Amino acid sequence: FAGLSLYFEDGHDDLDDFGFDDYGSECDGIRITAFLDAGQDNLTPLGRLEKYAFSENVFNRQIVARGLLDVLREFSDNENDFISVMETVARMSEDGEPTVRAELMEQVPNIAMFLHESQPNFPAAFSRYLVPIVVRYLTDPNNQVRKTSQAALLVLLEQGLICKGDMETKVCPVLLDLTEPSSDDDYKIEAVAIMCKLVTMLSKDTVEHLLLLRFCELCSDARLFQVRKVCAANFGEFCSIVGQDATEKLLMSKFFDLCSDSLWGIRKACAECFMIVSNSTSPGVRRTKLSPLFISLISDQSRWVRQAAFQSLGRFISTFANPSSTGLYFKEDGTLLEVPRCPFDRLGDSPLSIESSMRCSFNGPTERPSHPPIKQDGRSTPTLECMSGGDRGSDSTHTPPRGRHEVQERNNNPPTNNEETEQTDENFNSFHYWRPPLPDISEELEMLKDQVPLQNQAAGIKEGEKEEMVVLEDGEIEAKEEMASLKPVTSSQIQKVLDCLQPHMDDPDNVIPQQLLDQYLSMTDPARAQTVDTEIAKHCAFSLPGVALTLGQQNWHCLKDTYETLATDVQWKVRRTLAFSIHELAVILGDQLTAADLVPIFNGFLKDLDEVRIGVLKHLYDFLKLLHAEKRREYLYQLQEFMVTDNSRNWRFRYELAEQLILIIELYSHYDVYDYLRQIALTLCSDKVSEVRWISYKLVVEILQKMYACGAHDLGLNFINELIVRFCHCPKWVGRQAFAFICQAIVEEDCMPMDQFAQHLLPSLLSLSSDPVANVRVLVAKALRQSVMEKAYFKEPGSAYSDELEETVMALQADKDRDVRFFASQDPNMALMDTAALI
Repeated sequence: FAGLSLYFEDGHDDLDDFGFDDYGSECDGIRITAFLDAGQDNLTPLGRLEKYAFSENVFNRQIVARGLLDVLREFSDNENDFISVMETVARMSEDGEPTVRAELMEQVPNIAMFLHESQPNFPAAFSRYLVPIVVRYLTDPNNQVRKTSQAALLVLLEQGLICKGDMETKVCPVLLDLTEPSSDDDYKIEAVAIMCKLVTMLSKDTVEHLLLLRFCELCSDARLFQVRKVCAANFGEFCSIVGQDATEKLLMSKFFDLCSDSLWGIRKACAECFMIVSNSTSPGVRRTKLSPLFISLISDQSRWVRQAAFQSLGRFISTFANPSSTGLYFKEDGTLLEVPRCPFDRLGDSPLSIESSMRCSFNGPTERPSHPPIKQDGRSTPTLECMSGGDRGSDSTHTPPRGRHEVQERNNNPPTNNEETEQTDENFNSFHYWRPPLPDISEELEMLKDQVPLQNQAAGIKEGEKEEMVVLEDGEIEAKEEMASLKPVTSSQIQKVLDCLQPHMDDPDNVIPQQLLDQYLSMTDPARAQTVDTEIAKHCAFSLPGVALTLGQQNWHCLKDTYETLATDVQWKVRRTLAFSIHELAVILGDQLTAADLVPIFNGFLKDLDEVRIGVLKHLYDFLKLLHAEKRREYLYQLQEFMVTDNSRNWRFRYELAEQLILIIELYSHYDVYDYLRQIALTLCSDKVSEVRWISYKLVVEILQKMYACGAHDLGLNFINELIVRFCHCPKWVGRQAFAFICQAIVEEDCMPMDQFAQHLLPSLLSLSSDPVANVRVLVAKALRQSVMEKAYFKEPGSAYSDELEETVMALQADKDRDVRFFASQDPNMALMDTAALI
C-alpha cells in the first residue's frame, strides 16, 4: 500500500500501510478520498472503501464517515457503484461507536443535497437509504447522535428534500411513539421540541391528521412541566397551521389551561405567543374570550408574566384591526400597505399588483374595497390585487419614485357569453359584481319608518298611484309595487342612517375592549416602569402604529396624549423608536392630522440626538411625500442641518442623507433642487469617506437629470460648469477621478442629450486622459471605452468627435500603466470589472 498518496498542508505526502493511524486528529488537510487510490493490496476502490469503512480502528471509520460526500462524488458516474456505496453507508450507520454515527449524520444533509442535484433517481435512493438512518437516530441511545439527527432532519425539511409520504409514514410515527405517556422523559421532551419545530414545515392536512390530537394531549401533561412549556412556546405555530376551526374547537381550551398553569414560565410563554393565537380566531372569540384572558395575564402575580403581557399588548390590540374599514394593513415584514380600491370587471381577469403607496383609481361611478381572502389557517389577509379590465384605466394618484414602486398589468380578452364561463355566486350583483354581504342596518331603518307617513302626507299622495301603503298587524309598513320598482331613497334618509351609525363607529370600545385600551394607555405611567419593566415605554412606542391603525383616524384622540408623552420621554431609545415609525403613523392618520399633530413632533426629532435623528432621516422621503407642497417646501431650509452631526466620524449619517436626497429630488421643482439640494450634493461629493462620495456622485447625476428633464437647460449648463470647475480642475486627484465617474454615469443614465454632453462635458473628460495620476486615467479609459463610444451619437458616420475619441482611446491603450491599458482595451460587451475600490 506504499503507493497511497495523501496531501497535507504541511507538506507530508506519504502514509504507511496502516491507513490513517499515525496522523491522529491532525488530519484536516488530508484528501479524504485518498484511501481509494491504488496500492499494494490489489483491492478495487470499492473494496478499499469496505476495508476502511469497517476497520477495527475507530479513527479510520470516522475518516470514511467524514468523507462520504467526496466518496459519492467519485462513484456518482456509475449506477452500480453508486448503489454499492449507498449500501455501505446504510451498514456504516449501524456502527457501534457513537462518534462514527454522529460523523455520518452530519454528512447526511450534504449528501442529500448532492444527490438531489446530480441523481435523477434521487427521491427513491434518498427515501430507501438515508431517511431510515435519520429516523432511527432519533431514538439513538447517545445524546450527541440524537441531537445531530434532529438538526439534520430540520435542515432536510427546510430544503424540501423529504417527501410528504416519508414524513407521514416514517418520521411522524416515530415522534408519536416517543411522545407516548409511557415514553422515557428525556426522549419525550426532545420529541416534543422537534415536533413543534417540524409543524411549521408540514402541510395543514399532515398536522391535523397526525399531530394535532397528540399536541393537545401534551399540553395537558401533568407530570413533565418541560413538555407543557415547549407546547406553550409553540402554541401559536400550531394555531396558524390548523386554522380557525380547529383552534377554537380543540386548542382554545388547552390555551386557557396553559394560561392558568401553576408555573409562571408557562404563563409567560402564553403571553408571548398571544398575538399569533389571536390571529387564528374569529372576532367574536377574540373579543369575548381572549380579551378577558389577556387581562388576567397582564394582572398576573408574576412580574415576568406581566412584563411579557405588556410587551405583547400592542400586538394583541393590532389583531382587532379590520383592513376593510381602515383601508390599511401591515404585512408580515412590518410594511404598511394600503388596501387598494378598484372595481372587478369579471372573474378571472389578471391581477394588478399594487405596491406600497400606489392607489388604484378609475373613471367609473363606484368604488369597491378589495376584501381579503381567507387563508388555510383561517386568518384573513388583505389582498394586494385588484382586477383591471374593460375600458377602465388604472392610474396612480402620484408619480412613484423610480425603482421603488412597480405596477404590472396584463390585458385580457373581453368576456364571452359562453355558458362555460358563466358562474353563479350568492353575493353576485350585476352592478357591484362580487360584493360582500351588506351590513344589517334594520335597527337604524326602524327609526325612519315613523317619518314615512309624514313625508307622504307632505308630498300629497294622489289617488290612483301605483304604490299603496299597507299597515301590517305588527305595525310595520310594507310597500307594494305593481311593477316591482322601488321608490328611490332620498339623500336625507341616507344621512339619517349614517348619523345613527356614526356614534357607534367612532366609539373606540366598538373597535377594541376598553380594558385593553386602558392598559395600553397606562404603559406611559412612570409607576409601570417600577413595577413591570423599565423599558415598558419603549414597547408602547414600538406597537403604537399598530394600535393607531386598529383604532383608526376617528379615534386618534385616544392616543394623541400618549404619543406626545412618548415623544418627550427622557429615554432616547423611546424617542428613537417613534422617529423610525412616524412616517407609518402619518400614512394611518392622513394629511390633516399629520400636519396638525405629527409635524411638530417631527420637527422636534430633527433637533434631537443623532440616534433619534437617524430614524427620521432613514424615512425622510416617506414622510415628506405625505405633506402638502407648501408644508413640504419649508423643510428645504432644514435639510442642510443634517450635514451637522454630534460625531463627525458618523459617516453613515451623511451616506443616508445622500440616499434620501436622491429620492427627495422628485418631490421638489427643479428651481428648488438647484437652489437648495445642489449645494448639499456638492459638499457631500467632497466628503472624507469614499462611500459617501460614491453615493453623492449618483446624487449629482440625478440633479443634472432633473434639470434637463424639466427643460431647464440654462440651470443644467450652470451646474455643468460648476462641476468642471470643482472636479475636473480639482488640485486633488480624487476630485478629477470623480469627474470621470460622473461623466460616465451621465452617459449611461441618458441624463442629457448627447450633443449637449459632447459640447459641454466631453472636452474636459478627454483632457483628463493625460492626467499624471494613473487612477484618474483608469476611470477615463473606462468611461470612454465602455460608455461614451457605445452611444449611437458617437458611432454615426462623420461624427465630429469620433476621430478624437479614437485617438484618445488608442493613446490610453498604449499607456504605461497596466490597469489603464486593460480598461482602454476591454470589450464593452464583456462583464465589467468593478472599479469602486479605486475611488
